[in-house]
Amino acid sequence: MVKNKSNVIDVFLIDDDEDDFILVRDYLDELNSKTSFNIYWQPDYDSALEEVCSNRFNICLVDYRLGEKNGLEFIKKVRSKGCEIPLILLTGQGDKEIDYEAMRLGASDYLVKSEINANSLGRSIRYAINHSQSVKELNANEAKYRSLFERSVDSIYMINKEHLFIDVNQSMEKLLGFTKSEILQKTIKEIFVNEESYQYFYEMLAKNGHVKDFEITLVRKDGDKVECLVNGIALTGDNGEVYGYQGIIHDLTLRKRAEEDLLVAEKLAMTGQIARSMAHEVRNPLTNLNLALEQLRDEVEEVDGDETGLYFDIIRRNADRIEQLITEMLKSSKPKQLNPEVGSLNDVIEETLAITADRIKLRGIRLVRKLEPQIPKISFDKEQLKTAFLNIIINAIEAMEVDHGILKIDTHKEESSVVLSIADNGKGIPATEIKKLFDPFFTGKKGGMGLGLTSTQNIINSHGAKIVVDSEVGKGTIFRIIFPLHTLVG
Repeated sequence: MVKNKSNVIDVFLIDDDEDDFILVRDYLDELNSKTSFNIYWQPDYDSALEEVCSNRFNICLVDYRLGEKNGLEFIKKVRSKGCEIPLILLTGQGDKEIDYEAMRLGASDYLVKSEINANSLGRSIRYAINHSQSVKELNANEAKYRSLFERSVDSIYMINKEHLFIDVNQSMEKLLGFTKSEILQKTIKEIFVNEESYQYFYEMLAKNGHVKDFEITLVRKDGDKVECLVNGIALTGDNGEVYGYQGIIHDLTLRKRAEEDLLVAEKLAMTGQIARSMAHEVRNPLTNLNLALEQLRDEVEEVDGDETGLYFDIIRRNADRIEQLITEMLKSSKPKQLNPEVGSLNDVIEETLAITADRIKLRGIRLVRKLEPQIPKISFDKEQLKTAFLNIIINAIEAMEVDHGILKIDTHKEESSVVLSIADNGKGIPATEIKKLFDPFFTGKKGGMGLGLTSTQNIINSHGAKIVVDSEVGKGTIFRIIFPLHTLVG
């Protein structure tokens, strides 16, 4: 709106009848108020369209009959140009359909010429200007809050009473991997992984009208699961009845990942501490035991049929195993010193597979390679990565049935990382054991020491990477090793 003096209103009139202009001018002159009116008349339709949105006027009066055209067309044209000037339609006789159409197109008011007087015209002008200002303020506030809504880092949603989505922001689209139009076809129940969690969410909203910081798991379009905190509150109308709910969903992925990384670091630190303590406390008496054993062997004479030598061998073999166990534990828990070089992950995989080629062939395993040729190069310690990959591949080979195994090796680049996946169709790992896989001394293999995967995780962590394991009993296991973008060098 034009910024005029507060006691002056500039009025624009489009009317092809000069008598009507004189009548309107006289009415405005009759008004006995502190506000004065400047009226500008334009009888030509096209000229009026150019002038009305010039920001010179506070309000526009539009006659319905404008020669071959009419006031409704004029209002529609003005609004299509994005012009927000208040508009009042002047009609020769009352016609509700014309009046309603004018309001629908953006007019603030309408007046029947035969019923106009100075007071009704002045009141309509003041109403239209005030109404227009209120609408502008509402639009500005809506734009401001819409901007906050769309730019929020957290996901914001609105659902109706049936829990069907009616609005979401861009963060919600990013969180779930769906487009906004796809989400608006769903209920919030459809993105909950756990039925019991949804029932609790539903009951708390219905009973209390709100839910606060409830931890849930949601499912993305690609099937991945996301740990989140959900909040919700009821929306009520003027009559106090609930018509929907709105809330915020906070993605816990980064926090959970930080907690997992901290747990792994603490676990490795504890393992290292235990290993060093054991090395100190066990190796000294073990050395004395070995020395005493050698001295005893020299002093004891074997007699035919005597099993003394067998017992010596048993003691020696187990003492060596204790020494080996301590050495392996120290190696698995000690932070790896890297000798980095720049290269392709594909080369490391090919060299590792060459080492296991005989095992793969002997067990009748079908090897499926899907290595992305243009995978970005990264910085790594080749020998250590070969050791880490070898541990995983050997475990996969041993988990599969002879002559029925399928080993799939895949490398590819995702948005922010380079990923290696090693998948088998073996016996799988129970869900209760997946979190224990990298614990020292945890093993499902007969005769294993349970330090191979501990060492693997230590190597991967030293490279700033991460291991994710998915498994289903009877169907197989997938190890995904993810090298973040910051490790990329070319």
